[in-house]
Amino acid sequence: MGRKTSTSKTAQAGSTIDSQDIARFDALAQEWWDPNGAMRPLHLFTPVRIDYLRRTARHAGLTDKAGRLENREILDIGCGGGLLAEPIARLGAKLTAIDASEGAIAAAKAHASQQNLAIDYRQTSSEILAAEQEYQARFDFIYASEVIEHVTDRPAFLAAMVKMLKPDGVIAITTINKSLPSLLLAKFAAEYLLRIVPAGTHQFSQFVSPQTLRAECGDAGILIDDITGFAPDLTGGFRMTSMTAINYGLSGQLR
Repeated sequence: MGRKTSTSKTAQAGSTIDSQDIARFDALAQEWWDPNGAMRPLHLFTPVRIDYLRRTARHAGLTDKAGRLENREILDIGCGGGLLAEPIARLGAKLTAIDASEGAIAAAKAHASQQNLAIDYRQTSSEILAAEQEYQARFDFIYASEVIEHVTDRPAFLAAMVKMLKPDGVIAITTINKSLPSLLLAKFAAEYLLRIVPAGTHQFSQFVSPQTLRAECGDAGILIDDITGFAPDLTGGFRMTSMTAINYGLSGQLR
């Protein structure tokens, strides 16, 4: 196996979940769908994440000629309030979305109901879901967006993803690089100077470089064939780029 992430003292027993992180997101449950609230950075970041997920699905041959994901089995790990789940569901996917935060799942269910969207939301973890027979080798596409920097054991998290993926399925992850620019901008500036995300949202020790994550994916049996950076654009949103110094996504399939 690759270098193992040290387990946080706040990790739940036998789980990759950090209980302090979950408590923090529970407290923000009512803000998920407020584009000007605490989740504003995620709202701004959502369009480019959707673009990246759609591009990944298209390259894997999962979309039809219209770019839709009709009847594809897709898993959203760490779905939060459903900012990615809802757009993916609108593309016709059979979507299962999970999060350990009770508040986030409640917010996600309520909003999806208002939008008449059928999304199977569950308050659970990836490793618990992977232990259930019906979810093993089930999904065409599994993604975890802005999640892996919050888990306490990346190899265990990746192993659970692999267990639930179909042999010809695809995995995508978006996260934050472990670099000096990310420490200065994604951690200190965002949390303490600009206050665009709540203080304590991220721990630099849990950030991971593309090189390390690619190696850990390889150890788990995932062959990464794409690494793409995300950078701010002039509209206040984000765009895909070759620069991975702060935010990036990677994707691949089973070896």
